[in-house]
Amino acid sequence: MTAEHYRMVVVDDHALFRRGLIGLLSDMPEFEVVGEAGDGNEALGVIARTHPDILLLDVNMPVMDGIALVQTLRKQKNPVRILMLTISQNDADLLGAIRAGANGYILKNTEPEELRMALRSVASGKGALSPEVIGNVINAASHSLIDPPTSLLSDRELEVLGCLAEGLTTLQIGVKLYISENTVKTHIRHIIEKLEASNRTEAVGKATQLGLLKKNA
Repeated sequence: MTAEHYRMVVVDDHALFRRGLIGLLSDMPEFEVVGEAGDGNEALGVIARTHPDILLLDVNMPVMDGIALVQTLRKQKNPVRILMLTISQNDADLLGAIRAGANGYILKNTEPEELRMALRSVASGKGALSPEVIGNVINAASHSLIDPPTSLLSDRELEVLGCLAEGLTTLQIGVKLYISENTVKTHIRHIIEKLEASNRTEAVGKATQLGLLKKNA
């Protein structure tokens, strides 16, 4: 990374938005887009080839979502600066991204100049948050001192987690919660990723330690 020149990779599963974003960044001479991807798994290959300074990343994507990608990169000790750019103001997404190692979290309704400032802040080693989510972070930080971090998981994920603790199969969970088996599998994957576990059993164990299962007891 040289002064006022940052190499970037843009990751978003909506091609039209991604291309528009790349076009917008082309008007900012300090940023050079060296790669793009439509999901986290594809992004890993792009990042390995291009070695960017900054990763501009959506949260909700197929195959591998943004939070899982951040976790993977941080486990690899990759120093790339990561700015989440998303429509989601969900506490689980916001806090999950920050806990995973993202350097900033801004919303897609951000004005171009605000995006530019956020990118420069993240590139310089600082953080960046949209004003709309600052209160969420402050509240989460204060409550985490006294309460179990239930905001780490959505209400539905907590329900699925409770079913896992009961030893139910994905099919049984789907029947109990009136959702498809594929949806159950997606929730389980998110639970495992957010709790940084390697499997379902470890996820239940970590959840028990964090007090997440008390809500369903």
